[in-house]
Amino acid sequence: MADQQEALERLRELYREKNEHLEKFLEPVEPYEFYREIFPEGSFERKGHFEDRKGNGIAVTVPKGEVDKATGIALQIEGDGKAKRCTITDELDELRELQDTDFTIMSPISYFGLRRCGKNARYLYALVFDLDGVGMPQLRDTLHQMNKDILPQATFVVNSGTGLHLYYVLKEPVPMYPYNQKCLKELKYSLTRQIWNKFTSTIKEPQMQGILQGFRVVGSGSKLGREYPVRAFRLGGPVELARLLDYIPDSNGEQQRLEGLMRKSRLSLAEAKEKYPDWYERRIVKKERRGRWTVKRDLYDWWLHRIADEIRVGHRFYGIMTLAIYAKKCGIDEDELRRDAFALLRPYDDMSVEDINRFTKDDVVCALEMFNEDYVTFPRDDIAKLSGLTMPVNKRNWRKQEQHLKIARATRDIVHSNWREGNGRPSAQARVYEWRQQHPEGRKADCHRETGLDPKTVRKWWDCPPPAVRFENGHITVRVSPSQELSDWILDALHDGGQE
Repeated sequence: MADQQEALERLRELYREKNEHLEKFLEPVEPYEFYREIFPEGSFERKGHFEDRKGNGIAVTVPKGEVDKATGIALQIEGDGKAKRCTITDELDELRELQDTDFTIMSPISYFGLRRCGKNARYLYALVFDLDGVGMPQLRDTLHQMNKDILPQATFVVNSGTGLHLYYVLKEPVPMYPYNQKCLKELKYSLTRQIWNKFTSTIKEPQMQGILQGFRVVGSGSKLGREYPVRAFRLGGPVELARLLDYIPDSNGEQQRLEGLMRKSRLSLAEAKEKYPDWYERRIVKKERRGRWTVKRDLYDWWLHRIADEIRVGHRFYGIMTLAIYAKKCGIDEDELRRDAFALLRPYDDMSVEDINRFTKDDVVCALEMFNEDYVTFPRDDIAKLSGLTMPVNKRNWRKQEQHLKIARATRDIVHSNWREGNGRPSAQARVYEWRQQHPEGRKADCHRETGLDPKTVRKWWDCPPPAVRFENGHITVRVSPSQELSDWILDALHDGGQE
């Protein structure tokens, strides 16, 4: 406990040093001013004015009960343990009420409805990048790279407590059409790889985050406690989306790929109605959900074991987040999901090398927000990027094994009608072994000349007898070494037979 307290004090001292450095070179920004610049007046629906027909911001807060004074970690979560949503209207009055909270996050997006999901997203007002592993050298270098135009200059630099949040406020908000979300996601992945480098973070592997990711509300408590609030500082001005593309390297074709993706034409809704009337009637008029497969719970169990055994620091939140997605996809009960997720809390927290990356109940509660029908079609490649775990492709094309093997064997017989030819010939290992049995005093060079095998092959198998049991010519062959007693008996029998 003393070590934890000492580590926490070091982090709090680092937090103060960062604030002093940022105050020296940048302009501090109050929470209301910060969010008013991201969400200009008129961005959201006015309170009580439903006729505005506009989206609103959504903040998510986790009410804490008892808090460990030594570590700042919540010991209990109030209520039912679920996150509470707060709708932010155009006056931003609700944000003032959230200043005095321990854990509240919000994304720079307006939404229709009460849920933070891609389907409900209306406009994106800023791109935000989360940098972890930021000490004073990394803070100085991050500012240096942005001032020297090595990295795009952020509108705001936010001291999140143990890291940095870089806000790039867009000159024009981007409509969150599905295709736009795909482009923005790829753009953010590419920029993350540039911003997260060996000079800006002590953590080697960049941590990818999606467009809908929420970040601690400026003015609310950080991981270090409510007394160490998230603070914002102004560095640059609003940015154009196209300008951010200039910071993506073009040497490997990544910039060209993104430019092509963003230029790609798409149908307007009116054109889609004319071209695909059945789709328009089903999805737009009747508002039917997109079709999907219901998957066996094997997928859920497989992923649960993987994130329990293979997950690494920096991906723990996304491990549970993707578990929630698979739970919904596989029809797993929410209570079972919550039990499994909270069972991972202690082992995940034990992975923390230092208090800067403690894994808390807050993280679990927020990750479980993805237990939602809207995320069941979350792309496999994105799950792999976020979780840091490989996602093998099912090469059977969703066929049963029996059917798949029948097709594979039929294809083999058509393409290689004589595939059995040569399959019964003895292996090189067996040929070397048999030659040595016939020539106990023989040399490797003699074996090479008589068998025609490559000298390297002869050397490889010279002292390696074949396995005792092997499959040859359609038969199982077992190599037997008789005992000395059996050998003597055979010799005696032969000797007696010769005398008769």
